[in-house]
Amino acid sequence: MKVAYVFSSSGHTASYKLGRMILPQLEDGDHGADVVGMFFFDDNTYLLRQGDPMGERLSKVAKEKNVMLMLCDQCALERGLAEGEARSAKPIGTVEGVSVGCFPDLYGALSGNPPDQVITL
Repeated sequence: MKVAYVFSSSGHTASYKLGRMILPQLEDGDHGADVVGMFFFDDNTYLLRQGDPMGERLSKVAKEKNVMLMLCDQCALERGLAEGEARSAKPIGTVEGVSVGCFPDLYGALSGNPPDQVITL
């Protein structure tokens, strides 16, 4: 089964669930599903800052396993992790392999390898 994760909850949801559960399973190769994408909202975007230990680990795994990493463009712009305008912003200061966009961009990015399930955390 192929899944995509959307990290939308406030607080430390992404750092805890991703950092303590999902990411270690992906690194160990025993997650149980093929992860094809991850989309980050609000302060969850900070996880993908360049130099963030969890973000660097996630970037490495994403590259190895062909996982799309995308930040909400408006969330990234607001937090200094993108430059430009909404719908055409470019990431800055993020780990390797990150893109920014809105839902139409997310759908397009996943269209070549669509998930069977989308899980929102």
